[in-house]
Amino acid sequence: MEGEQRRTYILELLCGTDSPLSGSELAKQCGVSRQVIVQDIALLRATNKNILSTYKGYLIYQPEKDQNNVKRTYAVSHDDDRIRDELYTIVDYGGKVLDVIVNHEVYGPITVDLILNNRSDVDDFVFKLSAAPAKPLKELTGGNHFHTVEAASEKILDQIAAQLNQKGYLL
Repeated sequence: MEGEQRRTYILELLCGTDSPLSGSELAKQCGVSRQVIVQDIALLRATNKNILSTYKGYLIYQPEKDQNNVKRTYAVSHDDDRIRDELYTIVDYGGKVLDVIVNHEVYGPITVDLILNNRSDVDDFVFKLSAAPAKPLKELTGGNHFHTVEAASEKILDQIAAQLNQKGYLL
């Protein structure tokens, strides 16, 4: 399969599912290496395709078309043992955690897409984080980090802020 044909096929695969597809899965389906997929994803992103790299794999991000969802970024801080509770707080009140951002002294803002919709997504993320030898990004900034959260209304975002503040996470 040639490059352009493969990239079209990758887009078809990503558009045909609501679940992330790993680089390894895409490589297997396309008959190429995972590194070729990484390069293809970079080329697709350069053509303004809304492809996110999450901890579960690649996906096309398409906000709910029939809703006027709103977003807000929260500045938060906590210890490692509170990651699950912080994220549960957001998803339990109707938020979708889009990303985590740290503002590194040297590199500036570092953003990683998360796309956490519910407790199951949070549990998967926390499990992968605990199983990996790597540290959470917030470790680079003394626990301080940001989350962009999407919800159906400002009222929901206000409730999330109130709960994060009550639990001492909000900066």
